Amino acid sequence: MAVKTEYVGPVSSLSVGHAVDIGAPYFTVREALFAHVVAAWREAGLAQPWTDHFSILDADGLRPGDPGPQRWSTVPGAGGLRGLVENLAAGLRVETAHLVGGVTIENGHALVDGEPAAAVVLAMPDAQAERLLPTGTAAELGVADSGQHPVLTLWASWSARWWPAFDGVFVNDSDVLTWITDSGRSHADGVPVLVAHSTSDFARPRLNDPSSGIEPMLTELGRLLGADPTPPGEWARVHRWSFAAPVRTHLEPFGLTGPERPLIGVCGDAWGPRSRVEQAWMSGNGLAEQLLKQLD
Repeated sequence: MAVKTEYVGPVSSLSVGHAVDIGAPYFTVREALFAHVVAAWREAGLAQPWTDHFSILDADGLRPGDPGPQRWSTVPGAGGLRGLVENLAAGLRVETAHLVGGVTIENGHALVDGEPAAAVVLAMPDAQAERLLPTGTAAELGVADSGQHPVLTLWASWSARWWPAFDGVFVNDSDVLTWITDSGRSHADGVPVLVAHSTSDFARPRLNDPSSGIEPMLTELGRLLGADPTPPGEWARVHRWSFAAPVRTHLEPFGLTGPERPLIGVCGDAWGPRSRVEQAWMSGNGLAEQLLKQLD
């Protein structure tokens, strides 16, 4: 397939003003606290209801799935799901691009790279938090020996749609792909861009060379969507998610060290019954409320 391909690292991409969500493709709303946040996003013109129907693709072909919960997406110009996070951080002092080497405990105080901190929050996958924490603290917080499922995300552009109409597709019976999104439909701007997520088994041996997954993922897209070979596109890119989804989730909404210990907390989408965007927000919000009580 004659197409420009490359491996890139950012969380989102921009194609002619079109933000492409290459992580979570959508979010749902179940909890009242999160519903209040989403209502504010909608009023600000950042988020919109998308669909309550996704399709299923298996050995019997592509077919509509049963109705499900309302899925939400972002609106054109909002910067994708990343824009929602930036909205939540408005008014806060945020420093980025600072590499943290580790969190330690000395003389009863928490230190980040040797600098004292009143409280430390690790809002990240358990496996990454474990790398930064002392062994005993990681075990106390329940993040020790945590596994993560890797995923490669492909996003590719064509001059026009060649695939059948759908919003998103749960793919069964494929060794390569598990999910496909029509990005132009999710953002309601019609841009002919597909986003596809790989299986963990496909991603795992390619984590050191993500670009090696581009061609087989493009080939599988064409096979699954009724075009063999896959029509030539304008460009294709891939992102490596080494920690895409937790192997196990926690019963607790977040992790926090005991009251007589330095305040070190962990939160994220693994803290709750099911990994999802809403759960990540609920986990972080709950941890923040608890920390504010203890720091008051």
